[in-house]
Amino acid sequence: MKESVLFIVITLFSLTGTASDKDYGTAIVEELISVYDADTFRVHISGWPDIVGNNIPIRADGFDAPEIRGKCPQEKVGAQRAKSLTVNALENAQTIELRNMRRGKYFRIIADVYVDDRSLKDMHLSAGTAVPYSGGTRISWCSE
Repeated sequence: MKESVLFIVITLFSLTGTASDKDYGTAIVEELISVYDADTFRVHISGWPDIVGNNIPIRADGFDAPEIRGKCPQEKVGAQRAKSLTVNALENAQTIELRNMRRGKYFRIIADVYVDDRSLKDMHLSAGTAVPYSGGTRISWCSE
């Protein structure tokens, strides 16, 4: 009995550990629903069942921008500037493409976001509204 419970627990941990590493390909956004901040927004995805494709949260991968609920006024101002770039890019896009999709925590899809074939990450890095990010400790946007 103990061996079978241990086997199930190990199997579950191994499945959850690999789920976020799996690449689910590319999807085309049908409709932008809302933008929370520079790297988080909600969409409807074309061709997906409503249960997983309607009003689904997306986390743009590869960059970190200041947080809307920042720790200081400087971060909050930077967050609004970064959010404006994302809003303008996504609202004016002909095509929003989610590439290299995988599941992240909070049930979000983590993806490289392309707006009319331009990387949203590159747009932010060029504008100075974000820094490269691949997990781990985030930088502080507040001057000490």
